[in-house]
Amino acid sequence: MQRVCFILKVKPEKVAEYRKAHEAVWPEMREALSRRGWHNYSLFLREDGTLVGYVETPDFRKAVAGMQEEPVNARWQATVKDLFEELPAGAADTSMRPLERVFYLA
Repeated sequence: MQRVCFILKVKPEKVAEYRKAHEAVWPEMREALSRRGWHNYSLFLREDGTLVGYVETPDFRKAVAGMQEEPVNARWQATVKDLFEELPAGAADTSMRPLERVFYLA
């Protein structure tokens, strides 16, 4: 199981809107994430817009690629796209770049 952590940047003026969007993630989006191997998926957000994500998955690349095949993902990404400052790959999910793990205590 891979443990993946990543950072994205929400526009500071959109932090409240981002939080509100995640209060009720659509059931079909939650089901798609689970089906595509996203486990223990957590998002942490600071007031300045720094977003830290964590997920456990058998294969992060496959998990991201699998979500590209889910119609609900395209709809979700469209609703949150404008909340982010910079998305190098055009969408939040495809702009996630894993951080290097330097320590792990089991």
